[in-house]
Amino acid sequence: MDQIQPVVFLVAVIGYTVAATIWDQKFYKIPNKLTLPMFFAGWIYQGVFDQFAGLATGGLGFLVGFGVLFLLWMIGTAGGGDVKLFGALSVWMGFKWSLYILIVSTFIVVLVTICIVIGNVLMIGPKRMKKKMLATGKPTKAGEKRKVETVEEKQQRRIMAYALPIALATWGLLAMAYTVNWPPLPWTLI
Repeated sequence: MDQIQPVVFLVAVIGYTVAATIWDQKFYKIPNKLTLPMFFAGWIYQGVFDQFAGLATGGLGFLVGFGVLFLLWMIGTAGGGDVKLFGALSVWMGFKWSLYILIVSTFIVVLVTICIVIGNVLMIGPKRMKKKMLATGKPTKAGEKRKVETVEEKQQRRIMAYALPIALATWGLLAMAYTVNWPPLPWTLI
């Protein structure tokens, strides 16, 4: 049973992050039919392989992964699919790894965003970049009502899909765990 656990874990987690990344890059959303089965499979995985301790670490991971992104969704800086994506993944990863992934993925987002903003400023200028990136809702003419931004307009302003930084953080941390033995692999923390 000990030799099966890493295989199940890696196939599920890598397959899920690849599928979510492709879906998010292509459609700018992550469907429930992808996140919900992974969420429930994570609980089964934790219960089968690590019993109560696994369920506890999955629960703490979910509180971190889902909880933090839910707060970001509440203030409008994350999408609902991102919340579900990381919530399902965090059941598999547990508390510590959910924190690690959150920190590394945030670093990736900040780094890529800075590069994109600098690139846009250099390519199209600061005024056009500001107009492109900010949704002020200001009327274009005096006396006009505020224009409500459509979903498509919001998606055009989106700098990057969050599934990619989550996937890159997960894969990078797993690669580090296998090559330099840090951080300890999730199933060894229980």
